[in-house]
Amino acid sequence: MSVDYGKTLNLPQTDFSMRANLPQKEPDMLKKWEEMDIYNKQLKKNAGKPKFILHDGPPYANGGIHLGTSLNKILKDIVVKYYSMSGYETPFVPGWDTHGLPIEQRAIKELGLKRHEVGPVKFRQACKGFALKYLDLQRNAFKRLGVRADWENPYVTLNPEFEAKQIEVFGEMAKKGYIYKGLRPVYWCPDCETALAEAEIEYAEDTTVSIYVKFPVKDDKGIIKNAIGTKENVYFVIWTTTTWTLPGNLAICLNADFEYGLVKVGNEYYVMAVDLVENVMKAAGIENYEIATKLMGSDVEGILCSHPFLDRDSIVILGDHVTLEAGTGCVHTAPGHGAEDFQVCQKYKIPVIVPVDDKGHLTSEAGKFKGLYYEKSNAAILEELKGLNLLLASEKIVHQYPHCWRCKDPIIFRATEQWFASVEGFRNEALEKIKGVRWIPEWGEERITNMVRDRGDWCISRQRIWGVPIPIFYCKDCGHELINDESIAAVASLFREKGSDSWYEVDPKDILPAGTKCKCGCGEFEKENDIMDVWFDSGSSHAAVLETRDDLRWPADMYLEGSDQHRGWFQSSLLTSVATRGEAPFKTVLTHGYVVDGQGRKMSKSLGNGIDPEDVIKEYGADILRLWVASSDYKTDIRISKELLKQLSEVYRKIRNTSRYILGNIYDFNPDNDMVKYEDLGELDRWALMKLSQLIKKVDEAYGSYEFHMMFHAIHNFCVVDMSNFYLDIIKDRLYTSKADSKDRRAAQSVMYEILDSLVRMLAPVLAFTSEEIWQYLPHRAADDNESIQLNNWPVVNEKYLDSKLEEKWSKILDLRSDVSKALEIARAEKTIGLSLNAKVVVYADEKVYGFIKSIEDQLSTIFITSGFELKKADEAPSSAQKGENMDGISVVVVPAEGEKCERCWMQSESVGKNGNHPTLCERCCSVL
Repeated sequence: MSVDYGKTLNLPQTDFSMRANLPQKEPDMLKKWEEMDIYNKQLKKNAGKPKFILHDGPPYANGGIHLGTSLNKILKDIVVKYYSMSGYETPFVPGWDTHGLPIEQRAIKELGLKRHEVGPVKFRQACKGFALKYLDLQRNAFKRLGVRADWENPYVTLNPEFEAKQIEVFGEMAKKGYIYKGLRPVYWCPDCETALAEAEIEYAEDTTVSIYVKFPVKDDKGIIKNAIGTKENVYFVIWTTTTWTLPGNLAICLNADFEYGLVKVGNEYYVMAVDLVENVMKAAGIENYEIATKLMGSDVEGILCSHPFLDRDSIVILGDHVTLEAGTGCVHTAPGHGAEDFQVCQKYKIPVIVPVDDKGHLTSEAGKFKGLYYEKSNAAILEELKGLNLLLASEKIVHQYPHCWRCKDPIIFRATEQWFASVEGFRNEALEKIKGVRWIPEWGEERITNMVRDRGDWCISRQRIWGVPIPIFYCKDCGHELINDESIAAVASLFREKGSDSWYEVDPKDILPAGTKCKCGCGEFEKENDIMDVWFDSGSSHAAVLETRDDLRWPADMYLEGSDQHRGWFQSSLLTSVATRGEAPFKTVLTHGYVVDGQGRKMSKSLGNGIDPEDVIKEYGADILRLWVASSDYKTDIRISKELLKQLSEVYRKIRNTSRYILGNIYDFNPDNDMVKYEDLGELDRWALMKLSQLIKKVDEAYGSYEFHMMFHAIHNFCVVDMSNFYLDIIKDRLYTSKADSKDRRAAQSVMYEILDSLVRMLAPVLAFTSEEIWQYLPHRAADDNESIQLNNWPVVNEKYLDSKLEEKWSKILDLRSDVSKALEIARAEKTIGLSLNAKVVVYADEKVYGFIKSIEDQLSTIFITSGFELKKADEAPSSAQKGENMDGISVVVVPAEGEKCERCWMQSESVGKNGNHPTLCERCCSVL
C-alpha cells in the first residue's frame, strides 16, 4: 500500500504541480539567483566561519561541455553546497585552462590561420579570442546545471596576473636548481610538431611488424675466433618493433650476466641469449640449428659490428636494462630514440644521432631513406634488409604504443634540446607529502605514488606559440642562458602589466634591468622561443589562485577531478608545490571515473552512443542530470543511457510527489503557531520523527564521506518505504477527516512539516532547482531565510527522537502490517474486497504475540487502513487463514467489513444512515461536521 497521490488535497495556494516541467522552470530560478546574487549572499551569511576551499581544476576551453565535465562540476557543486549549509565559508572560484596545442589547432582549422606566416602576436590574439569564446560557452552551460560559483570572477590561465605568478613559480624552481636544459629523448608528436610530457601520452593498441635483424661482426677483438675458430659469417641478432629507428642505431646492448649462444645455422653463426634461442628460431622458421658455444655477455663487450645498411659501426655494449622477456637479448640501441638507449650510450660516450626531423621525416643521416615519413620508411627498410639478406625474421604483432592525447596519432621518441624540471631533485619529498594527503578512493595514493616514483624528469618546453613563454634569455655572444632573481622579477612584472604577448613585442633590453650583462661581459640577449607545457600552467594554479585572492587560502581543502589527473593536474600541482613550497597544495584529493554508456562502453561518435548534456536538460531538466551524478558510485566508471535517465526520472517523481503530498496538506500550517510538542504526539508520529532523525544522521555521514549514492538511496528509501508506503498512507485518514485545527491533524502536519523542512535541506546540494521550488511553497519559521533554501542551515539530528524502545515496538508492528497487507492483496485479487477500506481483518495469534497485538488493538484498523479489526486466539483460526511470514505465531483472514460506506471518509460503518441530518455519513464524520 502507498499514498494515492491522485487523491491528495489540491494545492490552492501553489502551482507545485504533478508535472515537474523542469526544463521550463529551471531557467527562471537561474535568473532569480543571478538577480539576488546568491553566490555572494551565501558567502556573506557564513563570513568569518571556518573556510572550506575546493580548488577547481580548470577544464580546457576549446569546445562545449560534455557529460564528463558535467559530472565533475556537479560533484563539486554538491560538495560545496553541503559545506556551505553546514556552516562553512565556501568560496568557489571556477577556472579555465586556455593555452596549448588544441586551441592552436582549432584556431588554425576554424580561422584558417598559418602560424608561421601571420606572426606570433596576431596568432596568439586569435587563439585568445577562440579560448574566451568557448570559456563563455562553457560558463553558461555550467550555470545551466545549477552550479553556484563566482562566475563573474573566474581564474583564467591567460590572465596577466596568472601568467606573472606562473613565471614566479618557474623562477623559484630554477633558483633551487630544478630547471635545466638538456639533450634527451622525449616523446615527440610529428603531427603537432612538439615535445610532450608523460601526462600527455595515451596508450592504444597498434599493429606493427617486429623484425629480427642480423648485424655482421666487423671486429671481433679475437673473442669470437677464439671461441669457434672463425669470425666470418657471425652476426649479432637484434629484435625491434620500430623499424624506422634503425637509421639511429649506434650500438647493440647485452646484459653482462646473461649467457649468449653462438647459434650455428648452415654456415652462419647468430649471437643471441641462450634462453631465447628456441623462440627466435621458431619465429624464423628454422628447425636445424645448434649452439656451437656459449659466452657471457661480459665476454663480448667492445666487439664492433657493421650497421646493416649504413656506413657506420655499431658497438657491443652492456646494460642492466636488457631483459629476457622478449626479443633476442641483444638490444638495438639508438640513443636519439629512447631514454634507456640514451642513458647507456652516455656511459660509453657514444654520440647522439637523431635522423628524424620535427615533422617525422627521415634526414640525410638515414641515407637513401631521406625524406620518407617515419611510418612509411618501415616497409622500405624492411625490403632493403631482405635484399641484403640481413633480415632473419619478421612477424606482425599487436602491442600497446604511446599516442598523443591531443591528435591521437602515434608518437615517436626523439632526442632534442628541451627544458626539464628535475623531478629527481625533489622526488623523495614529493613521495613523503603524498602520504599526508587523504586520497578518495584510497587506491589513489598508491597510484600517484607509483607514478611519481617511476617518472623521469618533466619535459616542460613546447615548440609552439600559444602559451606562457619560458622566461629565459640567451647571451648573443656566448649563448649562455640568463635566469636569475632579477630577470624573473622583470618578466613577471612585464606579464603582470601587459600579458605574455609582450614577450614577442618587447626587446630584451627593455625587459631586463639596465646594465644586465652575461658572465662573458656581453650586454645583448635573445629570448627563448619555446613556451611552457600547459600542465605547468594549470599546475601553478595553487599559487596563482589560492595565494592571490583574498577570499581563498593555501593549501586547498580539496582537489576533485577524474582519475586521469593522477598523472595530470594532481601530479603537476603536487610537483610545483613541493618544489617551491615544500608541501602538497591539497589536503584531500577525490577522483571519479569516466562516463560510459549503459553497456559500459566508452562513448564515441563511431558507436553513436554519446549523450549531450544539453539534450538531457531539454528533455528532463538539469535536476535529473544532478540526480544521476548523486546516484552513481563515482569511484568506478559511471554508466548513463536513455533508459537509465528514464528510470531516474521515475525516482525523481517519487521524491517530488512525496514533497508535493506534504505541501498539499500543510498549506494552512504555521510552524511558529501550530506546532504540536513532541511529548503530545502519538506513537506513530514519534516513529516518523525517529525515522527522520535516523535519515538525517545517515545522510550527513554519506555527504561527509562523499558517498553521495548512499545518500541518494537513503532518501529514496525513506520517501517510498517509510513515508509513501507507511506513514503518509496511514495519516491521510486524519488529515482528510479531522477538523482543520484539531490536535490530530495539527500533529500530523507538525511531523510532515518537520520531515519536509529537513528533507528539502538535505536535497538542496543535489536537486538544486526542485529544492528551491519546494522551499518557496513550504511554510517557514520566523528564523528561516525565506529567500532561498541555499541560505539556510543543514538539519541536525534531534537525539530526543531516537527512541530505541519505540523503534523495537514499531518494528514488530511493521512486521504485522506486512503480513496483513499480503492477505489484503490476496483478498483483492480473489475479489473478496475492493479497497482495503472495504475489509475487516481478523488476526489469529498464539500466546507469544497475542498480548502484544492486544495492547495495540485499537490502532490496528488505522494502521492497516481497513474498516474493522478483530483479534482471536490461534486455535480458532480456520484452515484458509494466511500464515504470517514476517511475524511468527499469527495467521490472517480478510472478510468484507460490516455496514455501509461513509461518503466522506470512505470507511464502512454500521453507523452510516443513523444521523437524519447526514444520512450518508458515519458517526465520526457527523461529529466533525
